[in-house]
Amino acid sequence: MANPWRGEVTLVIDGEPHVLRLTLGALAELEAGLKADTLVDLVARFEGSACSSRDVLALIVAGLRGGGWRGTAADLLAAEIEGGPLMAARVAAELLARAFVPVGEA
Repeated sequence: MANPWRGEVTLVIDGEPHVLRLTLGALAELEAGLKADTLVDLVARFEGSACSSRDVLALIVAGLRGGGWRGTAADLLAAEIEGGPLMAARVAAELLARAFVPVGEA
């Protein structure tokens, strides 16, 4: 079960719930993988509805890895995400938002 106070979000993949969290390492991996100058640029893309499916997938993978998952983006290509692409985008946006909410305000 996800703990919003820790910035966690739950996503069901192939019928199994996974806890996602953007740790500092996951954020660094995300920034490098998306070739974003800063995470603020990535947040701006989501806020402006200019994010791509690649952005969503990268956020999901980074969050999964921050939650302890050891897979790669390739492992998710044929995975079934409960709620489909819309849920994946919603979880990615929530994950990104929670990463920047001060503790106690989640």
